[in-house]
Amino acid sequence: MPRDPRPWRLATLALAMAGALTGCASLQDAPPARAAALPPASELQASAAIAATLDLLQKLIQGGPAEQAEALAASRGAYEENPRGGAQLRYALALAAPRHPARDPVQSQRLLRELLASPETLLPLERSLALIELQRVDTELRLAAENNRLIAEAERERNRDRSALGAAANAALSKRLQTEMDENARLRKELDEARAKLDAIATVEQNITDRKPTTEGRRP
Repeated sequence: MPRDPRPWRLATLALAMAGALTGCASLQDAPPARAAALPPASELQASAAIAATLDLLQKLIQGGPAEQAEALAASRGAYEENPRGGAQLRYALALAAPRHPARDPVQSQRLLRELLASPETLLPLERSLALIELQRVDTELRLAAENNRLIAEAERERNRDRSALGAAANAALSKRLQTEMDENARLRKELDEARAKLDAIATVEQNITDRKPTTEGRRP
């Protein structure tokens, strides 16, 4: 039966990542001459820790929903049994990993800050990895907050525009109603004046009609 090549790939990648992160750790944690002389046991321990971290992230990023849930549950269980050091780092990285529904970058940020506040609980390579990941999570959350702020500001602008449009519409409607009321008043006034004229004409005609018999009776 052919062997699964994935552990070899992970081990190779772990060693490569360990070598890359050693440079970061040497700059932050110890003088260069001292970092170059890590004991073999520490190197193997760091490589094993990085390999376990990479395996976890691979399952979370590339695995199906069941594999993702299982990997996250295992990471959380290890952290709950030993809430510090490498277990806490792997759980924080798992929470920040993309492409799985249970990711929680805010919780990841909190855990990473706790770790870096007590750096002695981590291996030098783990400290470098925690620092790099915290910077990435900080950037992600800052951009998300800025995006939410811009969305909220745009929504407020739309609400103000709608309010202004509504106020303008109400003002236009009020003006139109006032115009119609003034027009109705003018028409009523004209109608009253016309009725008064008709009443006056009717009165004149009635007077003329009433005078005619008297005038006719006086003729010789």
